[in-house]
Amino acid sequence: MKKFTIDRIEEGKAVLECENGDMVNLDVASLPKNIKEGDILEFADGSYFLDDEETSRRKKKIKELMSSLFEE
Repeated sequence: MKKFTIDRIEEGKAVLECENGDMVNLDVASLPKNIKEGDILEFADGSYFLDDEETSRRKKKIKELMSSLFEE
């Protein structure tokens, strides 16, 4: 099962970054509804699924890293 991060959404297309760094362009209509930049998608059985748990975990980790960089 591959994981992808939604890098950006432009003009009906989503640009996904694979775990290995490859970039994939897909129609937003072929992906789960209400996706947004930074969400994590899993690809399994020919479909993409939103991974809410992994998205939350990564956002929390990034927030913690940012806080440690900007502590006074």
